[in-house]
Amino acid sequence: MTRTRVVAVAAALAVAGGAAATAITGSSPAAAEPGAVVVSENFSSGSLPAGWNAVDGAWKVENGRLYGTSASASANNKVTFGRHLNDFRFEATMRFESVSAATRWASLGIDVPADGATPWWIATMRSGTTAANGLEFAQRTTADAWVVTNTASAPYAAGTGRDVRVAVEVHGNQARWIFDGREAMRTSSLQRSTDGVQALFVNGGTVSYDDILVTELPPNGYLRPEGSPFTVIAHRGASAAAPENTLVAQEIARKGGADWIENDVQPSKDGIPFILHDDTVDRTTDGTGKIRNLTAAQIKALDAGSWFGPQYVGERVPTLAEQLADLRTRGGNLLLEIKGKHTKDEVATIIQVIRDEQMMGRVFVQSFEVDALKYTYELAPELPLGLLRSSLDADPVAISKELHLTAYNPDGNALLARPEVIAPLHAAGVAVMAWTMDSASLWQRLERIDTDAIITNRASELVGWNSAFMQRASAEPTVEITSPADGARLDRAQSPVIAVAATNADSVTVTLDGEKSAAGHQLDLAKLTPGRHTIRAEVTGPEGTATATSTFTVTVSQAGLGYLILTSGADESALNTMSVKLAHGQYAQLAGWVDRQAGKTVPAEAAAVIAADARTLALG
Repeated sequence: MTRTRVVAVAAALAVAGGAAATAITGSSPAAAEPGAVVVSENFSSGSLPAGWNAVDGAWKVENGRLYGTSASASANNKVTFGRHLNDFRFEATMRFESVSAATRWASLGIDVPADGATPWWIATMRSGTTAANGLEFAQRTTADAWVVTNTASAPYAAGTGRDVRVAVEVHGNQARWIFDGREAMRTSSLQRSTDGVQALFVNGGTVSYDDILVTELPPNGYLRPEGSPFTVIAHRGASAAAPENTLVAQEIARKGGADWIENDVQPSKDGIPFILHDDTVDRTTDGTGKIRNLTAAQIKALDAGSWFGPQYVGERVPTLAEQLADLRTRGGNLLLEIKGKHTKDEVATIIQVIRDEQMMGRVFVQSFEVDALKYTYELAPELPLGLLRSSLDADPVAISKELHLTAYNPDGNALLARPEVIAPLHAAGVAVMAWTMDSASLWQRLERIDTDAIITNRASELVGWNSAFMQRASAEPTVEITSPADGARLDRAQSPVIAVAATNADSVTVTLDGEKSAAGHQLDLAKLTPGRHTIRAEVTGPEGTATATSTFTVTVSQAGLGYLILTSGADESALNTMSVKLAHGQYAQLAGWVDRQAGKTVPAEAAAVIAADARTLALG
């Protein structure tokens, strides 16, 4: 991928089955500008920073880190800080110092009342991070119960005594859990308050934190960050597996891991918004007639499932209110297409239903109809908007600005024919959602041109493709030189071995000061000149190459000079003479004597190094 945008999270995973989030309370973005650092703390002051509130538990600053201790698994000890933000990235270095069990955890508080009272939302990491629930998004309710909306495992266990850099990127009710630089999990089920702040938590152990950074992000959370998979949008629900635009299709798509459900809305004769794609009920029900000529009662009497398969007999055409209620209570977000021409009053009715169902934070409106988007913006500017296009505009950025678009949503094939439009749209902060693409070959091409989201009839298959994409991403080679450590100062008496740690690599090439060497090679520091030396390692694997360098310094010391003398191969009398001069610190005399004995009682090559180091010590 070529994108270098550092913008926030793609739309997040819906909760698969089970009870999920209830009402989403809208919250106004904080006053900070995107990119503004809201909190930056390394605890160098030696005390708890001003404005940080140790709500409960033992919290102390020591050795440049913040330590929190919780004596039991029932104590969710926390410290709160920062301020309310709608779009932000929260980063920290976390280290489990000790835990009572591998199930114990520490968390980044995403939305926590300043006084620590419930309800609050956290992004959790267990010390046993590779467990199926090693990472979690969870809420502690006012009834002191847990609602765990999403779980995932990390690529390795945090364990104890190991620093792990973690981050959470939040956009309203959506968040992305990032473990050591890689996305591990998403959620779309946060319930945001209007005043919750950030926090740190510890449960059942002692955890230390360092380098806390909270940064304001741009508001468009639909742009796909580099290395992250597509946002998966289920076209008319799981339309390849169930009757389209029904609640059962929505349920199957949700359980299959779709991030968003895409459906169409049109009014009945009596003005009730229904979920239906065609302008007639003929194709997808056992009835006939235009939807706008049928009353709500007539539409609700229709069978919308038997046409697809006998197991779906009795499925009904849902109202928009019914669909939103299902999403609200069972999890998920709605990409809602306003289908066909709508008056301003008809659009107002749609928006009122969304408000009544408390789903303003979880609905994205799209349409082919420019007027429908203009009405939506006029009536509810907080709703994100997407313009559907069968062919691309001459200037997609210009129309995006004119219509206040969050996303530009073209036919995928038209997009593939003009991929150059994506970069300027991204630069303008506009996401790109392609429709309706149903094959892995097309997904691969769309990924390469940096498309953000895919509307597809095969949502569960795209979810699987995304998983494979993440595995491919994690297959990129890595390399680290673990010995000698970068910045090490070594004397002649030491004999370090070049050690290289690599992953996903087929070959490893190592050089010392530009000359070929090898991992496992023991360095003979007696033969290296004093000063800086550089080891470089390059690894190559199926997914590319990676490099690392380590620069160490060979120092001149009395102990090192003693080692040179003892290993010089000089005869016994010469060894005695050199050792006496070394012991008395007679470095200049030692250098002169060795020069005279070079090639005689002291081998010439060894004599040159001994004399040079002795003169360096003489200069002191």
